[in-house]
Amino acid sequence: MPDKKTIEKAKKDKAQGKSASTQAGEFVKAEMDKIRQGEHGARSARQAVAIGLSEARRAGVDLKPQAKGTTSEKNRKSQEREYEKGQRHEPVSPTRSRARVKALKKESTEAASPAAISRQAHTAAMNRTAGSRSASAKKAAQTKGPAERSAAAKKAAKTRAQRSK
Repeated sequence: MPDKKTIEKAKKDKAQGKSASTQAGEFVKAEMDKIRQGEHGARSARQAVAIGLSEARRAGVDLKPQAKGTTSEKNRKSQEREYEKGQRHEPVSPTRSRARVKALKKESTEAASPAAISRQAHTAAMNRTAGSRSASAKKAAQTKGPAERSAAAKKAAKTRAQRSK
């Protein structure tokens, strides 16, 4: 079960009008922190992200289950159950919670390493279309102020220069 601080951060994001995925990001970050601190582990960065999203749904974040055909039917049904449980604000059973943590304690903490997260982000980005990646980059740029935009442009130019060598 997520801690109160994480739930408060997600509620603050919601009050500011931020998207459900941004609110869920708080839970994913908390999950990564738990793994890094050794509270438990995960088999992969993808599993760590999935655990965070699951906690977000159960905590009541309006994060809809994935559409049919984008994931296995088993995963989609699980996401639907989590979403419905969160919308009804039902608490998670302590027995289930203990069993989950006991299983996760046996896993490695390598899933939250910077290299593992970077690999996961890269493979996820490669599954998207170029247009989709471009659109999200443009949307992200609009949320920055002039100083941040300038800094980002300088960083991008520096990266391009390093890669062309």
